[in-house]
Amino acid sequence: MSKREGSKYKINRRLRANLWGRAKSPLNRRDYGPGQHGQRRKKPSDFGTQLMAKQKLKGYYANMGERQFRRIYEAAHRRRGDTGENLIELLERRLDAVVYRMKFAPTPFAARQFVNHGHVTVNGKRVNIPSYLVDDGDVIELKDKIKQNAVVLEAAKSSEREVPDYLEVDADKCKGKFVRAPKLADVPYPVPMEPNLVVEFYSR
Repeated sequence: MSKREGSKYKINRRLRANLWGRAKSPLNRRDYGPGQHGQRRKKPSDFGTQLMAKQKLKGYYANMGERQFRRIYEAAHRRRGDTGENLIELLERRLDAVVYRMKFAPTPFAARQFVNHGHVTVNGKRVNIPSYLVDDGDVIELKDKIKQNAVVLEAAKSSEREVPDYLEVDADKCKGKFVRAPKLADVPYPVPMEPNLVVEFYSR
């Protein structure tokens, strides 16, 4: 599991993007980078643009570690079809991402923690590996002891995001099904994601 140092919202300011579309993000008040030179702006190079696209996508999924993200890219590259679309599909099949998408957790970081602590089952079996890839038709459910947790209830009621149509969710039971693999256009990112630039970055 990758470690997250400091506030997750510093990622927003560093990348100048409200990655999770949250009202409490400091970027809503200060739309410039952190630090003494944060307000300086210059046109990025092609490499800088590709790097930023990679950092945004990696940061969105709970600030995933570089080694893990690179492995997912390589798996996407080995598959048939468009590598960028394959990358998005593999990221969205991760169990922690599915728990977040189903609104069982308020942030990707909380979703990863829920999985790590053994609060999530897949087809009735406990899975505590956030990177576990779910299959079409898999049923994901929170364990009974966590269903009435205040954090879970708050996430379910949040109006900041909606459950995408490639998932089916019974919010009252904290249970849902992964229906199908999504395409980039299906994923409700609050900010534009450019997996094609990520492919270019790793193809250099």
